[in-house]
Amino acid sequence: MKHIVILISGGGSNMLALLRAAQRDEWATRFGARVAAVIGNVPGALGLKRAAEAGVATAVVSHKAFADRESFDAALATEIDRHQPALVLLAGFMRILTPGFVARYEGRLLNIHPSLLPAFPGLNTHQRAIEAGCAAAGATVHRVTAELDHGPILGQAVVPVLSGDTADQLAARVLSQEHVLYPRVVADLLSKM
Repeated sequence: MKHIVILISGGGSNMLALLRAAQRDEWATRFGARVAAVIGNVPGALGLKRAAEAGVATAVVSHKAFADRESFDAALATEIDRHQPALVLLAGFMRILTPGFVARYEGRLLNIHPSLLPAFPGLNTHQRAIEAGCAAAGATVHRVTAELDHGPILGQAVVPVLSGDTADQLAARVLSQEHVLYPRVVADLLSKM
């Protein structure tokens, strides 16, 4: 069985989309894959409760308990490695990972980013797209590399930027497409593993 570990920091809406797709589309039967664990870095994050309610193992590795990124990443890797993951999926995981951590999971570490990369890496992507006068925005699933939001692109979803859009309105439309895009890209990868 191919194990998937999902990393979250908040409510876990993309994590839920992945869990629903795994069940609905029978990833265990079709691909020999299952979500083995959801790990968060924020104690009490709603996404951890949601994962537990869905019957998925959860764990917390709080970044605040560590003096530096390297120590946090080492503890996080120890927790991830307990599940021997074929894939590690960042789903709203709001931590910048060290090059050593990224190298450890090279080729198996994916992220979903709320912009059409390479445009607007980092934060505040929706407001930046509006301010730049973009006609379209969207989301990107990419392999994680040591350079923030610059890994090879595996899939994108495009939404229009509407006249009068606020960042929140655009974010909601993009998020609805993230929930479709991320499971589709993961299923495609699983079908080739």
